[in-house]
Amino acid sequence: MRLVFLTLIVLIAFAGNSVLARLALSGDGIGPWGFSLIRFASGALMLLCLAKPAVSWRAGSWVAAIALCAYGVFFSFAYLKLATGTGALLLFATVQLTMLTIAFTRGERLRRLQWVGLILAASGLIYLLAPGLDAPSPIGTALMIASGIGWGVYSVLGKAAGDPVARTSGNFTRAAILLLIATPLLLWLFPEAQPSPSGIGLAILSGTVTSGLGYALWYRVLRDLPVTTAAVSQLSVPVIAAIGGAIFVFEPVTVAFTIACSVVLVGVGLATIKTP
Repeated sequence: MRLVFLTLIVLIAFAGNSVLARLALSGDGIGPWGFSLIRFASGALMLLCLAKPAVSWRAGSWVAAIALCAYGVFFSFAYLKLATGTGALLLFATVQLTMLTIAFTRGERLRRLQWVGLILAASGLIYLLAPGLDAPSPIGTALMIASGIGWGVYSVLGKAAGDPVARTSGNFTRAAILLLIATPLLLWLFPEAQPSPSGIGLAILSGTVTSGLGYALWYRVLRDLPVTTAAVSQLSVPVIAAIGGAIFVFEPVTVAFTIACSVVLVGVGLATIKTP
């Protein structure tokens, strides 16, 4: 029961990133770049409290940090245009499909059931994005797909040996440095209003709790959780995000989203679970 409870907390934290981003960005409290910068800076500080700074820095890499930046920045800009559940569904599906594509290019071959799942997941996304079905913003969709590719690449790079919390801490620290360096140029190209206290608070909450502590707890849970169970459990994240969006952001859950979500999650489940 303790493991089930901790896993549920982690999944809520993952979905919480989408809810907090929508809450912060749906008003005028903070811009997407400011949200990303504060999220990663506060997340890096939280993770440095959990791991030794010197060890963390050696464990991280600049390539992984760039992929992490791509995920975080595109994620924030996408949520200017997308509903909470739709964004989480696009993100989750793209991450899994990216990891499968990388595995395929490295010589791994998909079993028949995995191919069925891949086609099913792609069909669900096509249905969600089809014109005439209250399709989400094309710009928001493209940005979230880019975010998912970034997170998928980061996930593959993060499968190295060593302490995962220290590695995540080192990558978050590098990502925060990169975003800080790029801030003057990006704000000159895409000016943003000064963040409000509520916007800053939501970004810090996203960085410290749902990102920093969420990822650290996930790695702790993974030590006792079978790989297949971990894969299946993540299927609930878009659903939790959609529920959170309906409760906290007052977003309607459409029939098209419900159908697409069901098809995509079943497809991704089949594609990511390896059968003997």
